[in-house]
Amino acid sequence: MHMAMPFMQDMVASVKPWEELTIADNFIFQAVMRKKRCCRRFIESVLGIKVKKITYPVLTEKDIKVRRESKGVRLDVYVEDDQGNIYDIEMQTTDYARPDELPKRTRYYQAMIDLDVLNKGESYAKLRQTYIIFVCTFDPFTAGRSIYTFRETCQEDKGILMGDETTKIFLNSKGSREGISKELAAFLDYVEGKAPSSKFTKDLAMVVDETKENKDRRVEYMSYMMDMLRSEERGEERGIEKGRKEGRKEGRKEERISLLREMIGIGKLTIEEAAKMANMSVDKFRKLAML
Repeated sequence: MHMAMPFMQDMVASVKPWEELTIADNFIFQAVMRKKRCCRRFIESVLGIKVKKITYPVLTEKDIKVRRESKGVRLDVYVEDDQGNIYDIEMQTTDYARPDELPKRTRYYQAMIDLDVLNKGESYAKLRQTYIIFVCTFDPFTAGRSIYTFRETCQEDKGILMGDETTKIFLNSKGSREGISKELAAFLDYVEGKAPSSKFTKDLAMVVDETKENKDRRVEYMSYMMDMLRSEERGEERGIEKGRKEGRKEGRKEERISLLREMIGIGKLTIEEAAKMANMSVDKFRKLAML
């Protein structure tokens, strides 16, 4: 889940070439997890359960916003199973400077999911079992584990669960593989860039290849990155020093031109259309894009 006013910290510092994308990149991860068989197997490998059927309430990222002035959320992969359980699955590659940032994001996500599920006047008993799963390419708790699972428990007697049916799980692709299933270990190794070594990860790799061979997906990625760059510009913090702000602005312009040049190269835009999108004359765009 991203924020419907997105977390700009999650944006890549520069636009990654399409050819270099892997399952650890959010765009590809979302595409793979929207294949039901891949998403269902992922959930099964993380939770050690069997899932009969899953559905996607929305085909794209799910936006949740309660009030106009409140911070909304955009869930990357929002899934329900045949028992009504809800799963929010996120790829997380940014290791925040503040260690409480990620845990508090899950707290906020949980609150927003609950508000979205429960209608006015309904009993709290209608709240559904939820799992928020972050796939991290770093160790969020620096304890060396590959998986951290959190549920509400009584501090005086750890055997007593509060029973609110909420679970937060953080996977760490760089953790020790001790104590986890072979299938989950293979998945985390694949996220780390190793060759697929299980039937599941080989299936994931096939979907990744299919996605990257799809020209429409490539255009979608470039449009997605253009939108992210525009969002970053709109959300620029006012407190940034002028020189730094100008430097970031110049960097984003170069990234935008690079994306537009690639879209011209694959025949999805004319030079005139690209120049218009870049808000500059055709001659200036030709010069900057070296066309």
